[in-house]
Amino acid sequence: MKPFAYLRATGLQEAVAAHARLPGARYLGGGTNLVDLMKLGVETPAALIDITRLPLHEVRELPDGGLRIGSTARNSDLAAHPLVRARYPVLTQALLAGASGQLRNVATTGGNLLQRTRCPYFQDVSKPCNKRRPGSGCAARDGIHRDHAVLGHSAACIATHPSDMAVALAALDADVELYGPDGERTVPMTAFHRLPGDHPEQDTVLRDGEIVTAVALPANPPGAVSLYRKARDRASYAFALASVAAVLELDDGGGRIRRVRLVFGSLAHRPWRATTAEARLNGAEPTAANLREAVEEELAQARPLRDNAYKVPLARNLACDVLTTLARRAQGAPRNP
Repeated sequence: MKPFAYLRATGLQEAVAAHARLPGARYLGGGTNLVDLMKLGVETPAALIDITRLPLHEVRELPDGGLRIGSTARNSDLAAHPLVRARYPVLTQALLAGASGQLRNVATTGGNLLQRTRCPYFQDVSKPCNKRRPGSGCAARDGIHRDHAVLGHSAACIATHPSDMAVALAALDADVELYGPDGERTVPMTAFHRLPGDHPEQDTVLRDGEIVTAVALPANPPGAVSLYRKARDRASYAFALASVAAVLELDDGGGRIRRVRLVFGSLAHRPWRATTAEARLNGAEPTAANLREAVEEELAQARPLRDNAYKVPLARNLACDVLTTLARRAQGAPRNP
């Protein structure tokens, strides 16, 4: 491992100033991804700025009934939080589906969003990878790419984003709060991660020196139901082959969909918000045929590769099952007065 400097920040301004002062510095949260990549030689920061002692771990209710989650809140604590379990079950389900119990005890909210792809060619410094070294090529294209993207990929990169939590947050219309050299700003979760295009080395829209300080969740409308489902090679600790997060709300009579939010995970370089399917379903009857047609229309955009065409029917079946389950639950849920 390359030697590096270490600084424990005591405030946001101190952390951002240190980042500007130390070229090649990186922020350190739980370290469950960054430290692994340092061991592999993929990440070689000149300095680590430890932000775990900053007051960013609080989970608190907002005046409008939403929730603000501090970026250093641990995944295990967040999954068990009473307000998350009661109001945002899709988030608890996604958190518990990710990693192992030991990792969830260390991993943070902000770090979860910023984790990098698990593409084996990205993690192997002996192989070309445009994400790791721009312009070097993509070894995965001609290599084994069973786990790689079928949506939104480019000639430069076919990697997928590995987070379970991020998929649920995108379905919940979360906002990501940031602090950096230019002050505070907020980015919608659906716009936080990037598609690869010609610059796959840029995973997010995060600017140089910015810190994720919190994630804000809007209040869920009464009667809205949500679910996260993940397909993987084994039931224990494993990354998704495909996953689905959905939030569904029916009208007062229960006969039509007032609003649906549907997001796919592990199909693209970012959580894939299924806007085509959502547009087709909003206002429609929640029949099995309507649900399936909307999902198929969304997945018609897929461009599977040699080894991963199975992901398209897998994602379709997951999504149809999740939406059908939610429609049944919503029809039995209390309606708005």
